[in-house]
Amino acid sequence: MKDYLIRAIDKEKRVRIYVATTTHLVEHARKIHGTSPTATAALGRALTAGAIMGTMMKNDKDLLTLKISGGGPLGDIVIVSRNDGTVKGLVGNPKADAPSKNNGKLDVGSIVGNDGVITVIIDMGLKEPYVGQAEIISGEIAEDIANYYMSSEQIPTAVALGVLIDRDTSVKASGGYILQLLPGIKDDEITMIENSLRNIKPISTLIDEGSSPEDIVKDILPEFEMEIIDKIELQYKCDCSREKIESMLVSLGKKEIEDIINEDGKAEVVCHFCNTKYNFNKSELEKILLTINK
Repeated sequence: MKDYLIRAIDKEKRVRIYVATTTHLVEHARKIHGTSPTATAALGRALTAGAIMGTMMKNDKDLLTLKISGGGPLGDIVIVSRNDGTVKGLVGNPKADAPSKNNGKLDVGSIVGNDGVITVIIDMGLKEPYVGQAEIISGEIAEDIANYYMSSEQIPTAVALGVLIDRDTSVKASGGYILQLLPGIKDDEITMIENSLRNIKPISTLIDEGSSPEDIVKDILPEFEMEIIDKIELQYKCDCSREKIESMLVSLGKKEIEDIINEDGKAEVVCHFCNTKYNFNKSELEKILLTINK
């Protein structure tokens, strides 16, 4: 089954929820980056959050960048997504790992760190992008995303993100949800939701057991009449190209390109999001230099 996300809202517009399965795209990212089990869990959680947040944007050309800088050995996590369900991401140190917690769960917080900030940049093609920021409170990512929405956008939000790693270190199940309370919701309804969230199984367990996003919505919000607004296929997709890499080389400037030609006679540029290698020989670099000289 392909990864996908659903967006649902209750009939009275008191609560909305986004639920995503991301098992295949997180496994694809693991293979690209060669991440350790704990780094896979961290990257997978962030990819899931970024994919969901990307689909909240209105326009096809809008671009969301989620950056998590917790000060831990994993380094920065950078996720880029669009509203069409495409997402890509990377971590500073893919091999960062940590012993599991006493309960057997991966200790994501220890490699992400909790001394830093989470930054959300939304580029809508305007003069200046929207930039929101909040402190990281645990490094476990889900509660950091929830804290971002509450502190930066004043939206009461519940977030669950989970990645289940198999014995061979591949991704067995991955997914998450973002639930947001809307104006007009009553106190007793909030209590119902809180009780439901407290008693529900971990999101990765539900997905591993075969639950679909539609099933998970019913599990979380059984007392609400929910309407599915969108269903979007999700995939790990990098939009790098030779043309974009050439533009990047042009931006280096005349002297830098001349130095590369004189010292190496060639250049290899690797995209950090997908590990695709772009090679340029001497004659191709000289053509780029001519472009700069025009």
